[in-house]
Amino acid sequence: MLELFQLVFNEIEKMIRKKRIRVIFLILLVLMPIFVYAQLQDTQELIKRLGTDNWRTVLQQKIVDQQNRVNSSGIPNEWRNWLKVQIDQEQYYLDHNINPTAPGAPTFIRKLVEQSIDWLLLPLLVMVISIDIVSGERGEGTIKLLLTRPIKRWKVLLSKYIAICLLISFSVVLFGILAYLISGFAFTYKGWGLPVLSGFVIRNGHLVTDSVQLIPQWQYILMAFGLTWFVCIIIGTLTFTVSVLVRTTPAAMGIMLASLITGNVLSGLATSWKGAKYFFSVNMDLTNYLAGQLPMINGLNMQFSIMNLSIWGIVALIVAFFVFTRQDMLA
Repeated sequence: MLELFQLVFNEIEKMIRKKRIRVIFLILLVLMPIFVYAQLQDTQELIKRLGTDNWRTVLQQKIVDQQNRVNSSGIPNEWRNWLKVQIDQEQYYLDHNINPTAPGAPTFIRKLVEQSIDWLLLPLLVMVISIDIVSGERGEGTIKLLLTRPIKRWKVLLSKYIAICLLISFSVVLFGILAYLISGFAFTYKGWGLPVLSGFVIRNGHLVTDSVQLIPQWQYILMAFGLTWFVCIIIGTLTFTVSVLVRTTPAAMGIMLASLITGNVLSGLATSWKGAKYFFSVNMDLTNYLAGQLPMINGLNMQFSIMNLSIWGIVALIVAFFVFTRQDMLA
């Protein structure tokens, strides 16, 4: 155990020397103010257009705009069904007098974490962390020195995987802290206890509200971050495996980028293909289920997506350890 701990410490130290943490911090530090400013401008523009900041008026106008889109010709059935569910959900908020977009940093965090996977923001950061953990050392030749030590190969690889998981966890926490600190300047730091509706269920393309419950916003945010962390760990695991299988970092990066983008493409263009739901990248938006959004591909739900991602992660780990312990990594 002490030997494994030392190996993990050495891997984290190498990542720090490569300034990996600093790069992640700088990326978030640059992007977060842009997101806050964009949200602030969008809110102000909407208030200016409607002539009021009353949330009920704003939400009613949003429902009218969405109904017009639903009634327009040429819109795909999948998008029409998605909009209908959105309208039903927003009408539910109106009927129960609950503001789903109450101003405040916690609300901004909730919306941001719900979109962070769909925008590929956190997946790309995870890829930056994990992509060269093995392939980079093979390219530099440092893996030879490491494997000549009297340490079992599986321990070497396990230490790298644990280090990646720790750094991914740190990055998700850093993401939330920076989002709160920066957005608070524009939206105030209040709103953790605001009520949020959760438990919306989609059944046969329709919104079911039988199991809807009111929870404080902090609890919803914790649940959303938990699901996001799980997705990031799975993406890190798959990137880790690709790094083991591929000898060069650029090739590994190309494979992972293509895999991540495939999910967005399939969700938008292949919604009627049932086989698309088995790709890991179309199952990453777990927070959509929490928010009660209709999945674009039929057959998807929270349980299926979690199981799908878990299987991908477990199989990837098995492949990574099998290859690393059996192949000639010194060639």
